[in-house]
Amino acid sequence: MRNLILVLGDQLDEHSSAFDGFDRTADAIWMAEVEEELVHVWCHKLRIAFFLSAMRHFRDRLRARGLRLEYHELSENIDRDAGRDFQQVLTKNVGRLRPERLIVVEPGDYRVKSALLDAAHSLGVPLDIRTDRHFYCSTDEFAQYAAGKSKLVLENFYRYMRRKHKILLEKSGRPTGGSWNYDKQNRERLKAPLLERIEPRSFPPDEITRSVLELVGRRFADHPGSLDRFELPVTREDALRMLDSFISDALDAFGPLQDAMAIDQPFLFHSRLSALLNVKLLNPRECVFAALAAYERKEAALNSVEGYVRQILGWREFVRGIYWHHMPEYAELNFFDHHQRVPEFFWTGDTDMRCMREVLTSVVANGYAHHIQRLMVVGLFSLLYGIHPRLFHEWHMAMYLDAIDWVSLPNALGMSQFADGGIIGTKPYCASGHYIDRMSNYCSACRYDPKLATGARACPFTTLYYDFLDRHFDRLKANSRLKFQLLNIEQKRKDANTLDQIRERVCELLGRWDT
Repeated sequence: MRNLILVLGDQLDEHSSAFDGFDRTADAIWMAEVEEELVHVWCHKLRIAFFLSAMRHFRDRLRARGLRLEYHELSENIDRDAGRDFQQVLTKNVGRLRPERLIVVEPGDYRVKSALLDAAHSLGVPLDIRTDRHFYCSTDEFAQYAAGKSKLVLENFYRYMRRKHKILLEKSGRPTGGSWNYDKQNRERLKAPLLERIEPRSFPPDEITRSVLELVGRRFADHPGSLDRFELPVTREDALRMLDSFISDALDAFGPLQDAMAIDQPFLFHSRLSALLNVKLLNPRECVFAALAAYERKEAALNSVEGYVRQILGWREFVRGIYWHHMPEYAELNFFDHHQRVPEFFWTGDTDMRCMREVLTSVVANGYAHHIQRLMVVGLFSLLYGIHPRLFHEWHMAMYLDAIDWVSLPNALGMSQFADGGIIGTKPYCASGHYIDRMSNYCSACRYDPKLATGARACPFTTLYYDFLDRHFDRLKANSRLKFQLLNIEQKRKDANTLDQIRERVCELLGRWDT
């Protein structure tokens, strides 16, 4: 055999650079379902099923094209597996197939890349790691962009990408509509007439998916989550249908309501395309072009289209660049020196805080929460409570369908927990319960009052917010963007009795959760 093409579970792209120069007579494709990738964090059952089903559908798509493919399925019994991790399975196959070279597209996980390099070295077979052209910005280009800059700022990078790719630009080079972003128009709270339940598009499982669900239900029965509502797209065709549905049914409303949250509405107008993008069943250019076409047809407002484009062309590319630019040291950062464990209710949603219950029960049921629920509810609680950022990232990796290390680590450890001290963001996203009350209807149905910091009815977010500012005052005072928030805690410090009551309440809460 000439080349053995390694295709990982997040690389389901028929047009990837791994297939460049593929010779049907001399080359073969290798895919493997391995336990290590499903248990190195305590993965949600839906996440396991999504990856395995998508991989098996992709396998069959390649075989239908007549391509030679070595595929290793997990069995219901671990003792029957070909190996526990990529290295074990690959070692057996290389010994039998004797390829002259291994080829893989850049993995999305530093750990996996290191394991493949180690395996190739041990086997004495060259490993060709090719650029992942799924992304707009290669890791080499990002490194060149970052060179010499003391601080990387998303907005600057986003404008660079807009200019380079001529997206939402007028002929003069000015941004379409005269503004680079429309954040101020995209922070509306849901109004009563819009509170009707919004049903997302669903995709009933086929025979392949049903077989996967049976396997996961038996072999990973003790993992979190449920398989009762598996209605996810797992093929290229269904991924495109999901994109079309978002563009026609939700994009126009997405912009102004992208930060809104509501009881019993976990999806609202969000696309839910991130998992499909991250396993490469969709290409980001398809999503951007579809949104731009809707704007040209006057079917979606500029603020909605720009907000969506910024998520993909700006934020998604930026976090990937940050990940590879700062790994492996990035994974160990802990700016606030937080060490709390992930509370038990994160895995079940069983808590009396209505906002946390709403978001976490959706995560348990769907493997999903939209970006504000992640950042300003679950992430905010984790920051204020003081969860170890690496443990929070591992929970994030375990519970979200779209979590791949390159996107999860900068978002969870960096953006959400500010554990990188400002590499990816300019300030920690800390707030009291008042923010959640302003952007949702959660608080109206909660036993706690977001205005109170002390007493039995005090909102835990508000109590922990003041405690967080007090604990980390010296670390935070140099950040000019927190000036007004730090004035709040300075006022509390003048009233020693109030601050003592806050600290007492914090001790009560920690005693409840730290078990």
